[in-house]
Parts: sequence; structure tokens; C-alpha cells
Amino acid sequence: VMMPHRNLNATFAGSMARPGNVAFISQSGAICTAVLDWSFNENVGFSAFISIGSMLDVGWGDLISYLGDDPNTKSIVIYMESIGNARAFLSAAKEVARDKPIIVIKAGRTEQAAHAAASHTGSLTGSDEVLDVAFRRAGVLRVDRIADIFYTAEVFAKQPRPKGRRMTIVTNAGGPGVLATDALIMGEGEMAEISPEIMAELNSFLPSAWSHNNPIDILGDADPQRYARALEIAAKDPNTDGLLVILTPQDMTDPTRTAEELKQYADLGGKPVLASWMGGASVRAGVEILNRANIPTFEYPDTAMRMFNYMWRYNYNLASIYETPALPTDSEDDTPNRALVDQIIQKARQTGRTILTEDESKQVLAAYGIPVVPQDIATTEDDAAKSADKFGYPVVVKIHSETITHKTDVGGVILNLQNAEEVKGAFRRIQAAVAEKAKPSDFLGVSVQPMVKMEGYELIVGSSIDPQFGPVLLFGSGGTLVEVFKDRALGLPPLTTTLARRMMEQTKIYEALKGIRGRPPVDQAALEKIMVRFSQIVTEQPWIKEMDINPLLVSHERLLALDARVVLHDASVTEDQLPRTAIRPYPTQYITDWVSNDKTTFSIRPIRPEDEPLMVKFHETLSEQTVYMRYFSQMQLQQRISHERLSRVCFIDYDREMILVGTRKSPQNGESEILGTMRISRLPGRNDAEFGMLISDSYQGHGLGKELLLRSLDYARTEKLSHIVGYILPENERMLAMCKEQGFTFEKMDSGYIRAVLTL
Repeated sequence: VMMPHRNLNATFAGSMARPGNVAFISQSGAICTAVLDWSFNENVGFSAFISIGSMLDVGWGDLISYLGDDPNTKSIVIYMESIGNARAFLSAAKEVARDKPIIVIKAGRTEQAAHAAASHTGSLTGSDEVLDVAFRRAGVLRVDRIADIFYTAEVFAKQPRPKGRRMTIVTNAGGPGVLATDALIMGEGEMAEISPEIMAELNSFLPSAWSHNNPIDILGDADPQRYARALEIAAKDPNTDGLLVILTPQDMTDPTRTAEELKQYADLGGKPVLASWMGGASVRAGVEILNRANIPTFEYPDTAMRMFNYMWRYNYNLASIYETPALPTDSEDDTPNRALVDQIIQKARQTGRTILTEDESKQVLAAYGIPVVPQDIATTEDDAAKSADKFGYPVVVKIHSETITHKTDVGGVILNLQNAEEVKGAFRRIQAAVAEKAKPSDFLGVSVQPMVKMEGYELIVGSSIDPQFGPVLLFGSGGTLVEVFKDRALGLPPLTTTLARRMMEQTKIYEALKGIRGRPPVDQAALEKIMVRFSQIVTEQPWIKEMDINPLLVSHERLLALDARVVLHDASVTEDQLPRTAIRPYPTQYITDWVSNDKTTFSIRPIRPEDEPLMVKFHETLSEQTVYMRYFSQMQLQQRISHERLSRVCFIDYDREMILVGTRKSPQNGESEILGTMRISRLPGRNDAEFGMLISDSYQGHGLGKELLLRSLDYARTEKLSHIVGYILPENERMLAMCKEQGFTFEKMDSGYIRAVLTL
């Protein structure tokens, strides 16, 4: 460990790193020594320099949490070989990444390198594709090159994050501008379209031969003033999110004077500006001027573009994580039939089965509100014909088996049957095919289903287990050729509607789902809801090892699961060996009902990301006095209800804190409303938590505050916390009385606040 700001050098290195604002953590001591030596040559400073090896005692989560609270650290750079405790890493990274960029280079992308990394660290490695998904979910930026981790740390430290992916290039040469454009587009960035107003301003002073497009080629004879004016005008364009200035040394170009002229534009009001001074000795002085002015400067323009693509993608990922999802309905139909699913799973386990039948699998989906095609199970050909008559023709007949999951492999699916005789014939053909390609005992009958006549797309929604991250979700193009097309995206449960949409956007089929060639778009909101419900099954049913819907038929009219497969964990797996989700799911065990002293029924439950609109309305009901009692200051309404703040309140990590809300149906319009909140935040490095409560002025004195306090104490005991602590103003007599009733002890602080403590 090396902490330059504290003059601590607990390493074998003879020299102390220069003080700076970048924390570097590595699993490789050799990488550490090389980076330390490089930093002296490049004049790079560090707030912390840590080698953690095999993480026998301290892990990524511990260090990220510590550095998140370190005032000297502005960004965290990581060389990683294995992730260790995935849940601890994701929890800490998601908490810190909003304020401090976390940049990771992960060794072991290829299979051979992964084996080498595993033998080096002694750790199990999972899928690299899943690791990418996990990094995005936590807001972590993954880079591919060692140089890039420090380039990105530099640009994040010196320039603001762009609001979008649109870039404007100012250059004195065409070729470098073209190369920069290629790098931008290949990284999924976009070239900004110059607005008419900006085009007119540029035309007013640039030579007539300028490019009249983006890149803005201001020609090889550009002097420092032309550069400066072009940059200043381009930065005003509302169509651009960032700027790159390229200079190539030409006879009429002065790299040093141009840098001096441009250094005043280091702050462009929220738009990052990067530079590429191409060349050697002739541009060195200009590069130093720009770097000292906090304009990151690169030798090659494609490197600069790679950094811009990292910047906007980092911001895009963060925005996706904290975008408010759709508010769920209050319909009772949305409540899963968990008892039925548990009954189906336990029945299969008791008979030694790990594979649910198609009928059982569809019952699991239907219990969570996922629409499935109706079906009957028939054990004789006559029963099959009767079921077909009931549904109406045409019908589909499939094998009913407790052992065969891939039905088409054994000839177990026959489509478009038009009458009873064809159904009976299909029954016999499937029975014979199973006897030939499998075992006669695998045939238990057939399922008869109506033939769905619907123009649409076949999708697959699935889940499997990753050795490091536990359950992983899949979405993509479905049908019998799913393994051929391999058009799919992965995600980690639990999902919100926003995260479901982000998964879909990564697939090729998504463009078709939005409507193409005269076909109307599918009901995207309904599809997102199915994804959310599917992820709910995965998080709530840990005995499920694998599950897929293939195909999920979707059109603009409806969505329907035509086939489903559920595989359970082996009987040898004990309950404590079941894989956990990498992100703690919504804790439904803390949902309770309560009736107030005025006979109003409340739901006391953990807060959800979807609650942000309700929290805005809740804060609008609070008086200045109530706000002061909670925050010890007059925090203005606009500050309290900003998305930046409320997203931190609603998108909590249930491993780190809990916010319980008291909700009821509004007497005026019947919609849900929040009337009280109780926050319990774990204190770093301790097994204690701090609490804070807010009750709407319109509902104070009805017992809601006391109930929230009681529920929070139940939560703290269940989570095995040692103490719960609160800070209360002396004049907040109601709060003090409630705490005294529950056995809190009190201590008056020098600040004038009262510290209330309960030993649990």
C-alpha cells in the first residue's frame, strides 16, 4: 500500500509515487512496479497505489468503498484478474461510480488468458461476456489497453462528461479528420450535424475553401486566431456534445502559439474539449501548454476519439441505470401466485426430477402474469382428438415428457393439424419417434394446443447460471435457429422496464420490433413487462437452474409464450448452496400491511426505483418545519425533488441500506401515494446503521411514524445489525418520545443534536 498524500509507503518500492487524484489498484505486483515507473516519466500522480494479490482478506468491494470516501481520490483505476466476491464488488462500484469514475482493465478475455489468470490468482472465472454486463450494470467503464486506463482517468479528471455521443472536429488537415471520424463511428459515436446558425457564423470568417461540413477543416494555413474562433463558435452549437481540435505541423502553423490561444477554452460549459497535436519535437511545447490548462492532448486523433467514446458510453450507462422505470399498476392481477410455483417445483423435486414438463413450465410463467398459449395434456389419441375439437382447428401436437426438453430433436412437434384423424395420427407418429430416438418410457402423452395464427417475430427469453455472478438473463432472436443466428444480449436480474429495454437495444431484432417495412411496432411496454416478470421468477425461485421461453411470439396485437422449459438444480444441491443473484433483489419479505388509528390501510414496503414520481408528490406535502426537523436545514423543494437526488433515494442497494415507505390509496383518486419514509443506512466498516424519518404533514399524529420505526427495528434485527443510531433535534419531541418508548438511550452532542442509540 502506498498513500502519497499521507507519506505512507508500505511497499518494497524505493520511491514514493507523486501525489495526485487517481487511485490505482492492481492484482499484479509486476504491473504495479511497471506503472509506478511509468508514472514518474509521465508526471502522473496518485492518491493511492495498492496491490491486493489474491484477496484473502481485503477485496475489491472493501477498497472501492474506502476510496469512494477518500477526498483525495477523484477516479479509481483497476487492473483485475479475478473479481472474487461479485456481489460486494458490484454493490461498492455502483455506489461510488456515480461520483468517481471507476475504470477497469480485466485480464483474461480469451479462454487461454482466463486459464492463466485462474492459475495465477487461484480463483474461478466466469464468462467474460457476463463480466461486461456486470460492469455496465454497476456503472464501471471497461477498457482494453493498459494505456487507456490512464488516458481515461486523465480525461475524466480534466473535462466534464459529455451529455451525448455527438462530436465536432476542428482540424487543419483532411486526413486526420477522416481517421478521427472513422474511430468515432466505429465506437458507436456520432458526428454532430452543424446547425444552420453555426454554419452561417463559420462562413462569415473562414476561407471559402473550408470543408463546409463536420469535420470543420479550417485549412493548412490556419493561424491561432482562426483556430480559436472556430472552436469558440463550434462549441456554441446545440447539436454537439464534445469537441476535438486536431493540429498537424505545417509551414504556416505555429503549434505553441495556437495552444496558448486555445488554453482559454478548457472550460466550454459542460462540453468536453480534447486535442491532438500530431508530430514530435515541434509540437511538444504546445502539448505541455494544453495539458497544463486541463485540455487532454493525444498524439493521434483516433486515440482521442476512443477516449470520447469511453466518456459518453460511461455517462450513457449511468443514465440507463438511474432512469426512472415505468410505474407499476396496483392491480391484484400483477401479484404472482408464488404458492402454485412452489408446489410445482417441490412436487418435481420430491419425485427426483430436474426437468419440468412443458405444461408445468407454462404454469410457472402464467403464475407470474406471462401470457402462454392454452393447452391440454392427452394420454390417448382419443383424448387428443377431443382436446383439438375443443380448441378448434388447426392445432399443434407436442410430446408430453418429463425427460425430453428439446422436442424437435426427437420429432416431438407436429404443426397445423386440420382434423381429428390428423391429430390421432400425430399422436401415434410422436409415440413411435420417441421409441426410436429415445426411450418408450419418455413418452407420457401429448399436449394439444391451438395453432396460433399471428404475424410476428419469434424471440427467446432465458436464464442460466454463471459461476461468478449467479443467475444471468438472455434476450434475443428465437425459434429453431437460435443457436445459428446467436443474436442475443445478456443482463443481470433483477430488471426494471428501463434495464429490460437496454437489453433489447443490444440485439439486431430490436430494430424490427420497432416497426419495419410496413409492419407496425410490437407493444414494447408489454414486452418490457414480460422481461421484468421473467427476471422476477429468476430472483424469487432459486431452485430454478435454467429457464427459457422459446419462442415468445410477439406482434403489435399481443405477446404469447408458445413453448417453455424449466430445469431445476440437482437433488444433491442443498439450499445454502443455491447460487445467489449478484445484485440483491427487491426484498419482498419486508412488505407488511398496517391499519392506522383512523382505519386507513397502509402498505409498509421497501422503496422501488419506480417510486420516484410518488416521492416528488410526497415532498410537495412537507412543510418547512418538517423538512428542518429531518435535515437540520431548510433544503429547498427543487433540491429535494431533483432527479439527481431522488434517484439516489429510490435506486438503493438493498445490501447497503433500506428505505421503508408507507403507502395508501388516495381517497381523492384511488392512486397510490407515499405518506411516510424511514431510511436505515449501514455505517461504513461497522455493523451499525443510522436512521432518519419523514412523515407527511397531513398524516402526522396517526401512528404511521411509530409503525415505520417498529418495522425498521424488525429489519435491523433480521439483518443482524448491532446498533441503530439517529440524530434528533432537541425540539423534535415526538421523535424523542417514540425512541424513548422503544428503549433508545440519548446523548447530547456538542453540536446541540441529540444522539439516540438502540442496542439490538
